[in-house]
Amino acid sequence: MARPTIADLAKEANVGISTVDRVINGRHPVRPKTAEMVLEAAERIGFHGLTAIKRRIEADKPVIKFGFLLKQQHRKLYQMWSELLTKSVEAFPHAHGRAIVRFMDDLSPDKAAAAIHDLSREADVIGMITSDHPQVNHAVADLAADGIPVVTMISDLSAPERAGFVGNDCAKKGRTAAWFIAHLNARPGEVAVFVGSHRYLAQELCEMGFRSYFRETAPKFQMLETLATMEEPETAYQFTKQLLASQERWVGLYVAGGGVTGVMRALQEDRGPAAQRLVVVAHELTNETRAGLAEGLLKVVLSHPARQLTETLVRAMGDAAMNKGEPSGMTQNVLPFDIYTAANI
Repeated sequence: MARPTIADLAKEANVGISTVDRVINGRHPVRPKTAEMVLEAAERIGFHGLTAIKRRIEADKPVIKFGFLLKQQHRKLYQMWSELLTKSVEAFPHAHGRAIVRFMDDLSPDKAAAAIHDLSREADVIGMITSDHPQVNHAVADLAADGIPVVTMISDLSAPERAGFVGNDCAKKGRTAAWFIAHLNARPGEVAVFVGSHRYLAQELCEMGFRSYFRETAPKFQMLETLATMEEPETAYQFTKQLLASQERWVGLYVAGGGVTGVMRALQEDRGPAAQRLVVVAHELTNETRAGLAEGLLKVVLSHPARQLTETLVRAMGDAAMNKGEPSGMTQNVLPFDIYTAANI
C-alpha cells in the first residue's frame, strides 16, 4: 500500500497543499488551529511526516502570559480556582502558556482598578472576577485600547470593551435556589438572601431570579431585605445569628455570595428549632460546603463545573490573545451549573 502523500494529507485536512507544506517546513506562519487540523489528519491517515509536523507545531506555538485576578487569597475557594486555572494554562494546546495569578484582599473598586493595571504590565490577556463599577470598567477600556483583552469569570462586567464572559445563567441559578427552598419547606415563611456585594452582576442576577420565582410561583413566602456580607464569613455569621434570634418564621436562606462558612458556624452553634428547619442553599462545591451538606447545615449547593469553567476560560483568553487586531465581538460562554445535595456528594 502506497504511503499517504502531501496531497492526500491536504485532502484529509480540507486545506490546500501549500498550507500543509507550510505546516511541515515552517516557511510561513499558519494559524494554530489550522496546524492542529493538519496534525489530526496526519494521525488519521498515518502520514509518514507526523513527527516533523509535531515538532514544527510545538516550535511555532506562541508564548502567552495568562493573567488572572482573583479575590481574597485566604479563601480556599479562590485557592482552588488558582490551582485549576494554572493547570488549564499548562494544558492549553495552542500556546506555551504561563499563568500569573494575583489576588485582591481589598475588594474596593479603586483597588481593583489599580490591580488590573498592575497585572496588565505582566500579562498578555487577563481573566478576572471583580465587581461592576465605573472605575473597574474604565480600567478594562484602558487595557482594550492597549491591546490586552479582558475576559470575565463567574461575574460579568458592563464594560463593552471586555472580550468575553465565562459563567452561569445567574437568573436561572437564583430561580433554582428558590425552587428548592419553596419545595423543601412544609409551610411558607420568611426567606433571605445574602450577597457578597451589591456590585457583583452575577449576584444581582441571582437575587433577581430568586425574588422573581417567589413573586410569581410561591407568593405565600415573604422576602426579607437582602444583606451584603462583603464576602466576609464573620459578617455572614453575625447576620445569621441576628435573623435566627429575631425572625420566628425564617425558613429559607440563599447565600448568593461569600460568607457561607460563617452561616454554617452560626447553625452549628444554634441547634434550636429555627436553625433546624432553615433550608440553606449556597454556591460552589468546596471542602467546606461538602462538609456542610454532609452535616445537614446546607441542603443544596449550586456549583460552577470547576474544570469545565477553567478550561473554557483559558481557551477564550487564548483565542482573544491570538486574535488581536482582528474584528471579533464579545464572546459569551454560558455553562450549566451542577446541583449537589447530601445524597450525591
